[in-house]
Amino acid sequence: MRVKILAIETSCDDTGISILEAKNKGNFDILSNIVSSQIEVHKKYGGVYPMMAKREHQKNLVPVLSKALKEAKLLHLRTKNQNFNFKEIEKILGREPELFKKIIPFLKKYQKPDIDLISVTNGPGLEPCLWVGVNFAKVLSYFWNIPVVPVNHIESHILVNFIKHEILDMKQIFPAVCLVVSGGHTQIILMEKIGKYKILGETRDDAAGECFDKCAKILGLGYPGGPIISKLAADAGLLFCRSPASVKLPRPMILTKDYDFSFSGLKTAVLYADKKIKIKGLKYKKMMAAEVQQAIIDVLIKKTIKALNDFNAKSLILGGGVSANQELRKQFKNRLEKESPNIKFFIPKTDLSTDNALMTAITGFYHKKNKVNPSASSGRFLREIEADGNLRIA
Repeated sequence: MRVKILAIETSCDDTGISILEAKNKGNFDILSNIVSSQIEVHKKYGGVYPMMAKREHQKNLVPVLSKALKEAKLLHLRTKNQNFNFKEIEKILGREPELFKKIIPFLKKYQKPDIDLISVTNGPGLEPCLWVGVNFAKVLSYFWNIPVVPVNHIESHILVNFIKHEILDMKQIFPAVCLVVSGGHTQIILMEKIGKYKILGETRDDAAGECFDKCAKILGLGYPGGPIISKLAADAGLLFCRSPASVKLPRPMILTKDYDFSFSGLKTAVLYADKKIKIKGLKYKKMMAAEVQQAIIDVLIKKTIKALNDFNAKSLILGGGVSANQELRKQFKNRLEKESPNIKFFIPKTDLSTDNALMTAITGFYHKKNKVNPSASSGRFLREIEADGNLRIA
């Protein structure tokens, strides 16, 4: 049985819409996967401003939807004029007036697409941004009379790994240890099966991606910090051998017996070290970038490998924007090949590590039993779906 899923992702500053066709035995066809980035909007501020990101989502969602449907060959003009009552839609989008203005002409112009299910991220994330996506999903669900399923953003970062893998025997995968590491989250999660999770440890303050951004800001490197630090670190050639002039940064909590993280101290150490340097040329910035990156990688690998061993895991699953870091990928791969060659290693393509709606789509597929059906008369059942910026996976 084939299921076409339209997915919506607005948890932070990327507006994503994807259309996925799910077939039997875990096979998937990606019909479209469109992401509209807001990096240029937020770059001059050195970080994401939630209300500004919310406004951008309102501007972007309808154009991104049009592009996604067109790419999937599911965008078709109405063949005849119809009269519609948009009062319920206006009520749903009461706090998104710009989105309301954009969606009405779209709904009048195009007919209902061949979609079986709508999937939407409802948390965790920036709550103003999440609400835009959730309410947009409610409108499409109500107007097109298509069920909608809310999904967890952290779980989506995990399950996106299964897009390109035909998994016939889940017994070979689980239990798995998952490391989700991004700008907002750093968590080690024990996964017993799809839908059953236990958080083993998480950051007590800054997430790893947040630490990258803050360290980059201290060093005057710009935003977002992760890719810039990664590039400079690769140029430095100091990932494994440091000159005597190199700065040695701490590895916070690397020796603790738990699975928790703390990266605020690393950021502070970079700040103090930077204040002592009078001449801050490119060579210095490359050395610091390499040391910052390696400090974060050392802690992530140490804690994750400990969890793999402690819970006799069969697989390691990585996800989140920081998992796009090439040095992190390489060092995890080398460590597993050397010490645990029987551990299956799942890591998404780099463009699927960062936020996208394809991961929302596959998570919606696995949880379609939790779908909410719109009421043909009022859409009242859709009000059960709410955004939750602090939503937990377990």
